[in-house]
Amino acid sequence: MAQIEPKAEWDGAPILVGVIGGSGLYKLEGIEIIDSVNPKTPWGYPSSPISIARTDSGTLVAFLARHGLKHSISPSHVPSTANIAALKHLGVRTVLAFSAVGSLREEIAPKDFVIPSQIIDRTKGIRRASYFGEGEEHAVIAHASFGDPYDTVLSPIVEGIVRETLAAHSPTVKVHSNKTVVCMEGPAFSTRAESNMYRQMGGDIINMSALPEAKLAREAELSYVLIATSTDYDAWRETEESVSVSEVMESLKANVVASQVVTRALIDRVSELVSDDDGKILRRTKGSMKFSVMTPAENIEPHVLERLRYILPWLGK
Repeated sequence: MAQIEPKAEWDGAPILVGVIGGSGLYKLEGIEIIDSVNPKTPWGYPSSPISIARTDSGTLVAFLARHGLKHSISPSHVPSTANIAALKHLGVRTVLAFSAVGSLREEIAPKDFVIPSQIIDRTKGIRRASYFGEGEEHAVIAHASFGDPYDTVLSPIVEGIVRETLAAHSPTVKVHSNKTVVCMEGPAFSTRAESNMYRQMGGDIINMSALPEAKLAREAELSYVLIATSTDYDAWRETEESVSVSEVMESLKANVVASQVVTRALIDRVSELVSDDDGKILRRTKGSMKFSVMTPAENIEPHVLERLRYILPWLGK
């Protein structure tokens, strides 16, 4: 893949919206790239250099590829702590995360879009899932609220924009909402027994990347919405062959084209919504961790406090 060639240089102007691209979505199309940055966070470097792009109306957006520009990072090894921290440090307030998923329901066909509202965690503890818990003598303890893992105010707005955009661009593609995503460890796809178990648990779609990204975004006080694109019917559907990479890739191509159109439609409108500090979009996320950090600031080791201030500048002040 060609290197990003910025046409200008970002002057530090506010970037309110961050986009995380999933499988197949490795760059933004149809939007001017003005700079590329690769910040080293206290948790390392992000999955890819972050492209700073500018829409025709002048809105800035930060984009990173979750699995790297050449899809060289497995779901279990995505540096989600660095990804979310880097976006927060750039000034991003809301994250629009795209992800390919398998369908666990007949009505969610390949190439459909899904705006989920819930998550079932089936990862195996391999991935770091919190910025907290650090400390040589005394760990920093925090308990983030996660009952509604996605922004309940922004999600329906995003859903409406996605529906409107796809109705004009891809009228045969359906958009589903209020669904539950199962996040499994991978890298292999599910067995038929596992796939049916996830259906019985209430899962509607399944992927390998929904977590810990959403949890870390909540700890970083970011508004976060997942935009999922279906690639296959997973393994539960007895009339189908077990899911194959070739099937996934075929659907991915169509999904990426549609996702690029949806992204362009979302950036300006979402950025305008979150630009108001007193607006209701950010009311539940801004400052939310002030009531979640249990360890008194005076008991936090200085080097740990410094790391955490990268995402929560108010901590200890």
